[in-house]
Amino acid sequence: MLGPDPRYHLSYKSHPIAVGVTQAFTCSYLEDELEQLLVLQEETINLELFEQLLALGFRRSGGTIYKPQCPSCNACMPIRIPAKEFMPSKRQKRTLKNNKDIVWKVIDKQQEYHYALYERYINERHQDGPMYPASREQYEHFINSGWLEPSFIELWHKQRLIGVAVTDVMPNSLSAIYSFFCPDEHKRSLGSLLILIQCRLAKLMNKDFVYLGYQIDESRKMNYKRSYLPYQILTQSGWQQIADE
Repeated sequence: MLGPDPRYHLSYKSHPIAVGVTQAFTCSYLEDELEQLLVLQEETINLELFEQLLALGFRRSGGTIYKPQCPSCNACMPIRIPAKEFMPSKRQKRTLKNNKDIVWKVIDKQQEYHYALYERYINERHQDGPMYPASREQYEHFINSGWLEPSFIELWHKQRLIGVAVTDVMPNSLSAIYSFFCPDEHKRSLGSLLILIQCRLAKLMNKDFVYLGYQIDESRKMNYKRSYLPYQILTQSGWQQIADE
């Protein structure tokens, strides 16, 4: 249920933007915490506006653009990588070296064979998460929107699809929406590999940033994004760059 949020005001090209706030509900990542979201209520969205919202800490799930605005918690920190400055760590270089036998490519259309990999990934690795059990309807609603067609980075090994990253391509950035991969290939660190490929792709495309969503230090599932250096965290005084840990 949404209602207008008088505390939060946005504008785009001098026009006010409608933002609603959800009721509080149980947090998916932190026990004993309540989650509340700001949700954009505009009917017309374009890439320029969406990129501006990304820079303000918003994300998208399907066609919904949202940002956490929780009543008693600020653990979700928007994080992005300045693509032109990013340098892989020794561990990340090992990940790249260990996956030299993988071929990756970028396609602009969702493929039927993507869902089978997604279903296996969710049902085997995320049985404790909100997307379990996987369903075709849930997948389509999560990945697609009526105003933006994402790109898909595919990982292939010996003619076998082993990983996919769903990525939004903006005028000045890439936004990592979601990645899924073969559960039996966990030793390859495919999640990390897909982020590294998105960083490389952004640099090749002359983009400034790769948006990774939210870093949650207290969550085991969401606290890995600080390992990509340098990175920027959105604070109350703007984006703060961190060059080392």
